[in-house]
Amino acid sequence: MNVLTNAIIILLAYFIGSIPFALVIGKGFYKTDVRKHGSGNLGATNTFRTLGKKAGIIVLISDIAKGSLAVCLPLMMNSHLHMLVPGFIAILGHSYPVFAKFKGGKSVATAAGVFLAFSPLAFILGVLAFLI
Repeated sequence: MNVLTNAIIILLAYFIGSIPFALVIGKGFYKTDVRKHGSGNLGATNTFRTLGKKAGIIVLISDIAKGSLAVCLPLMMNSHLHMLVPGFIAILGHSYPVFAKFKGGKSVATAAGVFLAFSPLAFILGVLAFLI
């Protein structure tokens, strides 16, 4: 049963990571495919660059949330799978999303979400180092 649970966690983590929030927000609310502008990546940075601050913040928070959610899957499903495994899988999902023909973003915000859920102190120190 645990092997099946772990397989489900890994698949869920990949699909969660694959949700292209930059594409959803861009096409859904701005009628713009961010892949055709700026760097061409499906990520928060290109969304900020292409669609502005409001859309960029929404995509940033959404990408962070999907990394954090993936890390929490083993706890939610009562598994002994190490929390970083689904976090890493979500990062791969963001970089190579099945829902966007395997062309995603650089996974910085999703990786930040993994750190946020796994080690909030490391996340805070990382943000402070970035800001400095």
